[in-house]
Amino acid sequence: MTVRIYVRASTKDQDAKRALSELISFSQGYDDNHVEYVEHFSGTKLDRPALTKLLDDANQDDILLVESVDRLSRLSQDDFATLKQRIKDKGLRLVVADLPTTHTINVGMTGEILNVVNNMLIDLLATMAKLDNDKRRERIKQGLARSGYKPSGKKPNIAKHKRILELDSQNTMTKDEIAKAVGVGVATVYRVLKEN
Repeated sequence: MTVRIYVRASTKDQDAKRALSELISFSQGYDDNHVEYVEHFSGTKLDRPALTKLLDDANQDDILLVESVDRLSRLSQDDFATLKQRIKDKGLRLVVADLPTTHTINVGMTGEILNVVNNMLIDLLATMAKLDNDKRRERIKQGLARSGYKPSGKKPNIAKHKRILELDSQNTMTKDEIAKAVGVGVATVYRVLKEN
């Protein structure tokens, strides 16, 4: 059995490793063998590199250890159902550090009841994490609207656009070569040529 510790933060400005030492200490109660998966990625995305690697690496009866449900998921209900199924298919046992009912294995009728309760609690906490994220985004949007802020978007780089047109007019380079020469994406080359 391996304890697979998953820690996540949404941005590089946040410290994903903040809770790692506590989770490593916590994992000692299960097994000395642990593997750490750390990433800076939004919890609203189902496909995350470190989480995908964890699921690929996992074996039957390994433990997936997270600090809290919102570190694992801020997913929609459908995506969270998909993630739960992936966890179940791998035979992982989910242990949430701040949800004590997930810490022990219970057998018999009591264990089955506790598993049902844990599943309901995890679903509830995942839904609350998603709603909290949605409300936060809406408040930010409302605050920006009230402040009069209007996003202006990225301003075009006139010099680069001019250079794209010059290189294209020579008919000696492909669109990919023009993009590399100017330092833009090939989509920008096509867009500039279409606009002119």
